[in-house]
Amino acid sequence: MFQSSKVTIIGAGLMGCGIAQVFAVKNLQVIIYDPMPEARATAKDKIAANLSSLKLSHESLEFIQVTGDMQSAISSADFIIEAAPEKLAIKQKIFAEILPFVEPNTIVASNTSVIPIVDIFSGLDYQNQVVGTHWWNPPYLVPLVEVVQSEQSSEHAIATMMELLAYVGKTPVHIKKDVPGFVGNRMQHALWREAIALINDGVCSPEGIDQVVKNSFGLRLPVLGPIENADLVGLDLTLDIHNVILPSINNQQSPADVLKQKVADGKLGMKSGEGFIQWSSEQAQRVRDDLSQYLLNVQNKKEKQDEI
Repeated sequence: MFQSSKVTIIGAGLMGCGIAQVFAVKNLQVIIYDPMPEARATAKDKIAANLSSLKLSHESLEFIQVTGDMQSAISSADFIIEAAPEKLAIKQKIFAEILPFVEPNTIVASNTSVIPIVDIFSGLDYQNQVVGTHWWNPPYLVPLVEVVQSEQSSEHAIATMMELLAYVGKTPVHIKKDVPGFVGNRMQHALWREAIALINDGVCSPEGIDQVVKNSFGLRLPVLGPIENADLVGLDLTLDIHNVILPSINNQQSPADVLKQKVADGKLGMKSGEGFIQWSSEQAQRVRDDLSQYLLNVQNKKEKQDEI
């Protein structure tokens, strides 16, 4: 069904190149469009480095074309996925510029982590061709893609995008309402808000917070999601626990003071050498390497299961 499909990726950054790689590895024709010559010049090098890290052949690079010609990249595409910086104005500008060149049957997607799809396409008439596709970083290792239904999404566009993503080995999930942050980031940042609030209130150290998560419920998450867990322990017990704990869980609608102060002081995390925790360059690299290896092991395990 999709063997002859052409996919255009807008943006030659890490996410754009990673997404392009997913399609190219499955032998789909991919065009990466970027207006910046320096971004175009390094696009295939980024993908080649990814392929090498995964011990994969570089043959898939033959399926990738990199161009600065917007009209040809857009008009020839069956699927368009924008992977520009997470700035609403930038994304709106891109979709306004490409609209005249988009074919009526092309499915058009924005890769955004939190911005509602309706905001990105506000004032643009894409004739029900629009979906949101929230890929997780790195996109060639994390299976999930959230497929977001919005005001300009037809059932056909949603279904076809989900089928395409399944075809290239991803795990698509239909997000039925276009809410900020969709599903994954809403749950992730609910956890982060409580974690930072506990630090802010002096309940636990940053290192202690991470130890609690990684050595308790975090161990179960790969095989037991929160709803499965609630059903496992019983909804009666879940209700009893909620009656006690929910009134005291942080529900502040603005970032915690401790987080705002860290940013004001330039303590931005690994990239500055200190955030909530102090980081040497070696420690930070070790975390990145451990994460990549863990995700690669998960992917290899999934591929073996799929072959059975």
